[in-house]
Amino acid sequence: MRTKTDDQLSEQLVDLKREAFNLRFQAATNQLERPARIREVRRDIARIKTLQNERTRSAEAK
Repeated sequence: MRTKTDDQLSEQLVDLKREAFNLRFQAATNQLERPARIREVRRDIARIKTLQNERTRSAEAK
């Protein structure tokens, strides 16, 4: 993930948020096949936000 550009990370973040929404919807209607995927997506979102925050802070420090 660290090799991706800021634009790629933002795009992936949007995709993961959309997937998280769909997974929550499936969970509410009992159609979820892989419940662990919710946790994976949530953690991936956190990883991307952390990377974005690190990059923002390092850019401000310069």
